[in-house]
Amino acid sequence: MMGAVAQDEAPPTTVVGAPPAAQPMAAPAPQPVEPPAADAEEPVQDIVVTGEKGAPPGDPLEQLNAKSFEAVQSVDKAVVEPVAKAYNKGLPRPVRKGLRNFFSNLGEPIVFAAYMLQLKPGKAAETAGRFGVNSTLGFLGLFDVAQRKPFHLPHRNNGLANTLGYYGVGPGPYMYLPVVGPTTLRDIVGDTVDKMILPMAVGDPFNKPAYVIPATVLNQLGERAAFDETIQDLRKQDDPYASYRDLYLKQRQAEIDALHGQAPAEPIVPVYGPGIKTPGNEQAAPDAN
Repeated sequence: MMGAVAQDEAPPTTVVGAPPAAQPMAAPAPQPVEPPAADAEEPVQDIVVTGEKGAPPGDPLEQLNAKSFEAVQSVDKAVVEPVAKAYNKGLPRPVRKGLRNFFSNLGEPIVFAAYMLQLKPGKAAETAGRFGVNSTLGFLGLFDVAQRKPFHLPHRNNGLANTLGYYGVGPGPYMYLPVVGPTTLRDIVGDTVDKMILPMAVGDPFNKPAYVIPATVLNQLGERAAFDETIQDLRKQDDPYASYRDLYLKQRQAEIDALHGQAPAEPIVPVYGPGIKTPGNEQAAPDAN
């Protein structure tokens, strides 16, 4: 037993040249993670904003107006434009011009009232004189005798919408409406009142459908035919809707500025009615029809 114990306690024999026995390797101690410094700069993230561009100032209903414009232009190309061109070819220019003069002359009392509301009695007197001359010597306004020698009384656009603008009422939102076309909240209110005055003040026949419907059609055809070239140019623009809107708003602002004696900063391309007469530029753009 003692020998066995002694044998068991004897040290292990080492073989010369043999590699030492592999020792288990201790796992490396985890390194402490230092928190980022409080004043360390965070990487700047680029903020990308997506979404549709907002409507331009003055045209909050741009998308709806643009769709209305496209629809009206489609109908115009298919129906109104061919009829307007037939109107141009079928009626001699003096007849077309006479019809436009007639409808323009019917609006002179509205122009007179607007100048009175604007406290411009001189312009009101000229308008009254123009209406009297053209209603008599001009055969109910078919001939614009008043603008010629010796009278020199030109037509001027005016009405309740201009009067509101003259006293500082803004145009409000721009709208493009079927039948009406380009307008603003101020203009549609003023124009609606203007159109109601003659039927209410005079009555028959101006309040009868037998007069109102054909008169409206002829008047609209005359305006469409007169500005066909301008409309065709607008359709060639990159954004016809925006071009039409901008020209309309510029013309309306120029008319109101003219009431204050201010000339436009740049030439105005008329998209309705006669050209703008302003201080220092009494010659309007030539009438297309």
